[in-house]
Amino acid sequence: KDPWTKEIWVYDYRTNIHHTLKKNPLNDAVLKDFIACYHPVNRHQRQETFNAETNPEGRWRKFSYDDIIARDKTSLDISWLKDKSLADLDNLPDPDVLANDIIENMEAGLESFRAIMAALSKK
Repeated sequence: KDPWTKEIWVYDYRTNIHHTLKKNPLNDAVLKDFIACYHPVNRHQRQETFNAETNPEGRWRKFSYDDIIARDKTSLDISWLKDKSLADLDNLPDPDVLANDIIENMEAGLESFRAIMAALSKK
C-alpha cells in the first residue's frame, strides 16, 4: 500500500523550551516562528531551518516517509536539537531553587484548576 504522504514536517518546540504558568506562559508571540515556518497559506513555500552545518539550532525540519519508517518502531517522537539542560549537568540550579520552581508550578496549576471548577459550577 502506498503511503498517503511522502514527507512530514516537524517543528521541535520541546527541546530547550521551558514554559511555566506564571513566569513564562505560552502565548501567541512565542509561536510566531512556527507559524512563519509552517506557511499556512502556501505549504509549498516551506523551507527547513535546520542544517547540521550552517544552522544546527534550526527547529523546522522535513523528514521523508522512508526516514520515518526506518526509525525504531516507526516512532514520531523526533528530536534533533542538543538538549542544553542535559549537556551541562554541572550548571543545574540549586535543589532549593528547583524545589521552589516545582512548588510554584503546582500552585499555579491548582489555581488554574480552581478557576475551571468555579466556571463549571456556575453553569
